[in-house]
Amino acid sequence: MHRLPDFSAIIFDMDGLVLDTETTYVAAWQQAARDMGYEFPEAFCLSMSGLHSNVVEQRLMDFCGADFNLDKFVRLSADFWRQYVNVHGINTKKGFDQLLALIAELEIPYCLATNSPQINAYQCLEFAGVRDVFSTVVTRDHVRQGKPEPEIFLKAAELLDVDIRRCLVIEDSHAGIEAASRAGSFSVLIPSVLPVDPLTAELCDVMMEDLAQLADLIGAGKWALETALAGPN
Repeated sequence: MHRLPDFSAIIFDMDGLVLDTETTYVAAWQQAARDMGYEFPEAFCLSMSGLHSNVVEQRLMDFCGADFNLDKFVRLSADFWRQYVNVHGINTKKGFDQLLALIAELEIPYCLATNSPQINAYQCLEFAGVRDVFSTVVTRDHVRQGKPEPEIFLKAAELLDVDIRRCLVIEDSHAGIEAASRAGSFSVLIPSVLPVDPLTAELCDVMMEDLAQLADLIGAGKWALETALAGPN
């Protein structure tokens, strides 16, 4: 049975955790690649989930070769991405609404901490219809080093005014779990890509199927606490 420690705040990742952005990125990248005469397998696209843009760009060059026109690919994929989300929008992940309602009921502070640049993060939140859900958003623009460095989560805890050791960090990628571990928080892995890397599974504190399962676990803890406080009938 999964167990959670006592915690005072929740820090959400964005891509692949709150928002199903992987679907949109894969569609745009594959279309841009085809226009340039390349084929990007879905597994290759998903392997870059949660990574900083510099790392993604290097992997693209390694995969396609030194003559790959990275600037053209970036322009094309951005255009195709906007076309896709204008038609399809961006979905939130299973259980997000349930978990959000629960932490609002319990008055648990929470925020978003993402490796995405600020402009991209707010665009995605807008397309998903949750732009106003997060009053505190920490992006790659707010720190010197992104995940897997711990700085984003340390900054998030600072803005929440909660010790990072009292924060529950929810992540879907290895880079995020590594950052959470290095920051000193308790990490929950909800993988967006299967199979899960054994190193990621070993590094996280708890692994769950989706946000709904986490909401059920937090809700069960609330019920147990209320029952204990009420005492015997």
